[in-house]
Amino acid sequence: MAKKEYAFYPGCTSHYRGSASNYLVSVESMCKTLDVKLTQIPDWNCCGASVSYAGSGELARHVINARNFALAEQSLPGQDIVATCAACWLNARESKEKLDASAELLADTNEALKEAGLRYQGVASVRHMVEVLIEDLGYGEIGSHVVKPLEGVRFAGYVGCQTNRPFGIAGESFENPVYLDKLVETMGGEAVTDYDQKVTCCGGALAVSEPEKSQAQIKDIVESAYDHGADMIVTPCPLCQANVEIYQADVNKRYGTKFNIPVTYYSQLMTVAYGGTAKEAALDGQIIRATKLEEIAAKPVKK
Repeated sequence: MAKKEYAFYPGCTSHYRGSASNYLVSVESMCKTLDVKLTQIPDWNCCGASVSYAGSGELARHVINARNFALAEQSLPGQDIVATCAACWLNARESKEKLDASAELLADTNEALKEAGLRYQGVASVRHMVEVLIEDLGYGEIGSHVVKPLEGVRFAGYVGCQTNRPFGIAGESFENPVYLDKLVETMGGEAVTDYDQKVTCCGGALAVSEPEKSQAQIKDIVESAYDHGADMIVTPCPLCQANVEIYQADVNKRYGTKFNIPVTYYSQLMTVAYGGTAKEAALDGQIIRATKLEEIAAKPVKK
C-alpha cells in the first residue's frame, strides 16, 4: 500500500497528449519515488476554467466541477482530490467553496447531477499537488530522496498569479511566496530569492487575443530572471510554463531581445534530483532545452 493516496484530476492540458503532458510524466515519476499513489478520477470532465465564464452560466460552471467531486467521492472515497494544473485547481476550489457555503446552490447542483445518477456530498478536499508535497510530506521527506543534487544551477521560482490567490500553505505571503524557493533549495539547487516577478501574471489567454499585452508581461518575467542571474525558470502552472517558454521567440522579434531561458516544472527538477532520467523527467518535452538538467540527469549517482 502506498504511503499516500489521492484522487487525481489531471485536467485537459496535463493529460496524456495534452500541451502539458510532460508535466504529468514528471509528476508520475516524482510520485513513484515518494510512494504517492495518484488514481485518476474515472470519466472526469473539463473543469471549464475558461469556456464556462464565456456564457454557460454560474450554475453550469459549478455543476461540471461538482460532477468530478461526486465521481471522486463515489469511486475513491476518503481521498482528497489533487490537481496539478493551477487553473483546474483554482476553478475547482472556487466551486467547492461556493457549493459548501450555499445550501441553495448545492441543492440546484445536485438536482442537475441527479440526471447522471450522482450526488455531491461535500466530503473531499480539493488541493494542488504542491500543497500535498509540502503539507502532507514536508520538506524533510521530500529532500530525503535526493541522490543528484542540482548543484550549480540557479532557478527563478515563477509562481504565477493563480496558485498564489487562495493558496493554502500556512505562513505563505501573497506578495512573496517562497515555497518554490524552498523546493529548489531542498533539491540542492540555488534559488534566486530576490526574483521580483514571481507572482506576475503571464497574460493567460491574452497571449492569443491580445499578444502585445501578454508579451510585454512575459518580457518582464524573463528579463528579471536573466537580470537576477537565473539559469532557468521553474513554475507549478502549465499555462505559465507554456506562455513563458513558447512566446520567448515572439518577444525577441517584438523587442529585439535574445531570450532563450528554459521554463520547467518543479516535478521535473525533483525527478532529476531523485535520480530519474531525462525521459522520466520528460525533458524531451521542452521547446527550450533544459541542458543543465539534462546534464545532471545523465550523471551517475554518487555512491
